[in-house]
Amino acid sequence: MGNTLLEDVQYKIETTRWGTWRRYGYIDGTSYHEFTSHASLWGLPLVHYTYGRNPETGRRRVAKGIVAVGRLACGIIAIGHASLGLIAIGQLGVGVLFGLGQLATGVCAAGQFAIAAGFAVGQFAAGYVAVGQFVFGKYGLGQLGIGTYLWTMYRSDPEAMALFKSLPFIGPMLP
Repeated sequence: MGNTLLEDVQYKIETTRWGTWRRYGYIDGTSYHEFTSHASLWGLPLVHYTYGRNPETGRRRVAKGIVAVGRLACGIIAIGHASLGLIAIGQLGVGVLFGLGQLATGVCAAGQFAIAAGFAVGQFAAGYVAVGQFVFGKYGLGQLGIGTYLWTMYRSDPEAMALFKSLPFIGPMLP
């Protein structure tokens, strides 16, 4: 069997009214799919989707677009195992404004391990306002925490209690 990386790749190309699909089927049954929308903004496709290993390089291709979806994604809205964007969703969600994932960052972040400049929610949460099992921040609500104003099993600062009771999405659930 020859090295497929040295061969000319014969994609199945399908053009729709929304964009172009490039597909490739490997002999072992795996496949590669890529969708790029016709519409673009700032030189980036409106939607870019990738799946599988690129037959030309043997590597995963980074999805790059306004909305980017793939194992590796970079865009305004990025969705993937490892994602980077203004809004990032994935196991590793590195967001500027919002991150969601097992490890998430952003101005606001939600995840198992959330690090935020503003509001963080997670099992371990670090931010100006942090809610979680273990919290670190100026204001914290959790089982254990380090911060200026905390509401934990061991501390109940009135400033923290007042802040968290005033939040519409947390306050109604608190005693």
